[in-house]
Amino acid sequence: MSNVPPLWKTFLVFLAPMMLSNILQSLFGTINSIYVGQMIGVDALAAASVFFPMMFLFVSFVVGLGSGASVLIGQAWGAGERHKVKAVAGTTLAIAILLAVIIAVFGGLFSRQLMIALTTPPDILDAATAYARIMMLAMPATFIFILMTSMMRGVGDTVTPLWALALSTIIGLTVTPALIQGWFGLPRLGVASAACASAVSGVFTLLWLAMYLRRKKHALAPDAEFLRSIRLDGALLRKVLRIGIPSAIGMAVMSMAELVLLGLVNGFGSNATAAYGAVNQILSYVQFPAISISITVSIFGAQAIGRGHADRLGAIVRTGLLMNLVLTGGLVAIAYLFSRNLMNLFIVDPAVLELAQRSLHIVLWSSVLFGMATTFSGMMRASGTVFAPLALLVFAIVAIEVPSAIFLSRAIGLDGVWAAYPITFCAMFVLQMSYYMLVWRKRTVQRLI
Repeated sequence: MSNVPPLWKTFLVFLAPMMLSNILQSLFGTINSIYVGQMIGVDALAAASVFFPMMFLFVSFVVGLGSGASVLIGQAWGAGERHKVKAVAGTTLAIAILLAVIIAVFGGLFSRQLMIALTTPPDILDAATAYARIMMLAMPATFIFILMTSMMRGVGDTVTPLWALALSTIIGLTVTPALIQGWFGLPRLGVASAACASAVSGVFTLLWLAMYLRRKKHALAPDAEFLRSIRLDGALLRKVLRIGIPSAIGMAVMSMAELVLLGLVNGFGSNATAAYGAVNQILSYVQFPAISISITVSIFGAQAIGRGHADRLGAIVRTGLLMNLVLTGGLVAIAYLFSRNLMNLFIVDPAVLELAQRSLHIVLWSSVLFGMATTFSGMMRASGTVFAPLALLVFAIVAIEVPSAIFLSRAIGLDGVWAAYPITFCAMFVLQMSYYMLVWRKRTVQRLI
């Protein structure tokens, strides 16, 4: 009798800490914004917000790098080749550190010019410059932290990233108000407090992580072999970028489309904009399981490919689809049942509350289809098939989402903008599933490393 647990149990053990990590990360950003907005003022919040598009661009790239590295690490780990795990991790860190140092030097010298180029209002230019300079100087620690947590998932470890993120969150949420208020004899740094807190928490968490990984003799512990591998290996780097860059492009395209839709929403007035913000807060939490499931499918698929168990890939996809139905679907059901209570957390005006609730009801159910679409693309990414899923994603956004939002907003008003989301998620599901079933499954899957 086999002692191997059923796949769904293994899936959940891997998935649960990653979902908690995503929630922690989102809460950290939300609470930090509350600190800045409530303890300093709206201008300070605006100053911090100016840098967000640049931060998203940087993070998109490093998340893409982590996506590519975790697939290759998963395959090497599945094959039991620890030296290749370290080689991939070292090469990925080398390029990330190089780019982060360039960003840090640029930020230290030209952050004010960058803020002027982003048309920052003159009354918040100094504060925005101080915030941006510190965030860019801290970019090496930020890049290393994001990459290490991503690569640890490649070797099947989602618990250590959770502890690291918990520590980072505790430090950050303690230091931010201390620097805002000047507690413990610390200087008052205004809006730069949040950036300094982020930098401090990043550095301390990395130091803790290095010691913890060495003590546990972790596959990614910074031992002598790992440190020697931190160099640019052209062949490995090309493989990492081949998988990672399409992921980053996909994030950027989705972000740009979101800006277009936000512009349409803004055209219906401030109530519509306020409702948009509240609905997206709820959607982000509802979609956490879907995003985490996609990563889990990708890692499990990569490890199975590394072991030479390509026959397990179908079962992994089916488990991912089932998890989406149960977890994402369960959260969707809860959000429908308690939609008014959830909207009340963000909105007090009765008119805006009704508007937000109606918008949420239009879009919420389609999060399940979004999760299922990313399950198919996650498995294809595990084998190195990235350009076709990216092309289908871009097609769904550029040829379906944006045009349908524009057309329907003119035909039926604000509801038309929200209707574009389920239309797009349905299209993504059909397109990704069709390519997976009709093309990808008929190919011979081979290791990339």
